[in-house]
Amino acid sequence: MTKEKYISLNAMDKLMRKAGAIRVSEDAKQALAEVLEEKALELGALAKRMAEHAGRRTVTGKDVQLALKNE
Repeated sequence: MTKEKYISLNAMDKLMRKAGAIRVSEDAKQALAEVLEEKALELGALAKRMAEHAGRRTVTGKDVQLALKNE
């Protein structure tokens, strides 16, 4: 079973180059994508709990920011 991908490797290349990398290998792009996807899922779940705690079903930007501060 393959893991579903949400972030493109092209986006990872752009991020790494913006961070100062001159060349970026395919495995570096893949590794960064996996780390960011895992982190995003964790933050998303926490933001969802923040919204539910506030009595809402809609997750807002404030929930995401609060989740980031409370991780």
